[in-house]
Amino acid sequence: MKKILALVAVVALVAFAAPAIANVNPFMDVPMNHWAYDAIGQLASVGVLSGYPDGTYKGNQPTTRYEMASALARALAYVDMTKASKQDVEMLKKLVVEFKDELDALGVKVDKLDSRVAVLEDGVGGWKFWGEFRFDAKFAGEEQGAGGLYTTNGDTDFNLNRFRIWARKQVDDKATVTFRLGKDGTNNVRWERYFLTLQLPYDMVMNAGLYVTDWQADDKLYADNDAWFTDRDMEGFWFTKNFGAGMFQAFVAHFDPTVNRGTGFLDEGYEYGARFRWNFNENFWLSGNYIGWNYETVLDQHVWWAAFGARFNQDWELRGAFYNYDDGVDNNGAWQAILDVSQDALKFTSLWLEYVNISDAGFRTVTDGPWDNYGAAVTGRALGLYDNILFVKAEQKWSDKWRTFIRYLQGNARVAGMEDTTNYTFGVKYYYTPAVSFELAYDKVEGALTVPGRDDHLIRLRTHVVF
Repeated sequence: MKKILALVAVVALVAFAAPAIANVNPFMDVPMNHWAYDAIGQLASVGVLSGYPDGTYKGNQPTTRYEMASALARALAYVDMTKASKQDVEMLKKLVVEFKDELDALGVKVDKLDSRVAVLEDGVGGWKFWGEFRFDAKFAGEEQGAGGLYTTNGDTDFNLNRFRIWARKQVDDKATVTFRLGKDGTNNVRWERYFLTLQLPYDMVMNAGLYVTDWQADDKLYADNDAWFTDRDMEGFWFTKNFGAGMFQAFVAHFDPTVNRGTGFLDEGYEYGARFRWNFNENFWLSGNYIGWNYETVLDQHVWWAAFGARFNQDWELRGAFYNYDDGVDNNGAWQAILDVSQDALKFTSLWLEYVNISDAGFRTVTDGPWDNYGAAVTGRALGLYDNILFVKAEQKWSDKWRTFIRYLQGNARVAGMEDTTNYTFGVKYYYTPAVSFELAYDKVEGALTVPGRDDHLIRLRTHVVF
């Protein structure tokens, strides 16, 4: 085949994105009235074609496969910086397959090219949408205002617990934008997420916008309602650097005076943090985490914690963490130990055993009460009310349709005369379809927040849809 004809496919890949130029062709042996004059000028202008040292293109000579592969490699590099249609991507894939051996000989990593093509093929051409819907019917033992802990209106609530719509657009192989629109039981609709994810040099990733990070979930340090200090949406910048056996992450966020993103501080200020995790091997890891808060009218505060995980085999894992929380006055400590056992090991149930020891009365969480799962403030954020807390959760998967679960919490009150907190739950979950489920649960709390007589119980029916 002739060179001009052989490079028609490459022209199609890059010509659509080339800038508006005068198409001055640098090759003396391609006449201006030739049908391929403009196409060759476009390719030369972006560096895809280079010609011979004597200033000729030699288009009438048969092209070699190595010349074609060289042009293809340069075209691939150019397409990486532009937006491609699905037709362009399909042509690109065929060319990569055809010239794989020659690209390898040129030192071009075909596997990396394949991954870039896959990103373009998967993301270019439209938005991706998905979402979640949760509706709760709650029947409490006591009315709100008369000692009730679970409901906001009387002893019965029918409310939209969650409605979320996600949207994501792959801009190119380096940039993605993501949005989430949400509505909860307060009937307030708001943008809950909006952020850019950008691939940076040196294998770094930046997220900018309204974003959430959950380092405790990444380390599997909780399995119930919420994290202690993370899992909060913040407006700012996040940077992540992955290593072969670990990762480093840092962020800085800003809060306006009228916005409370879960910190409890209705004030203007900054939040910043850093995290490092190292996987020694597939069975053992360590992480170090730090978060600080700097507000105008609130004492500067910070928390740091170190966590570890040790896996005995694929079904048994021991995890733990030590926390130090500085409220601006005192340092307050706590530690946590978790044994996580899968159902494959015990056959009839999975098992989560968690023990928390709180050293100081001033210790508190920031995100939420870790076990306030059904609407009642069981322990709340002030974990310093307790000397220690034991939490057990077991889930039984009987089939693809049916699951059952039980929960139990015992919190030993720190102050004499206050009541120990007890919370337990029994529930069953049925998957009508893989996307639609119904959950019926009974939950009871006694001595919530260590207050004597602060008791209530609840029956909740949840309808859950993912789409």
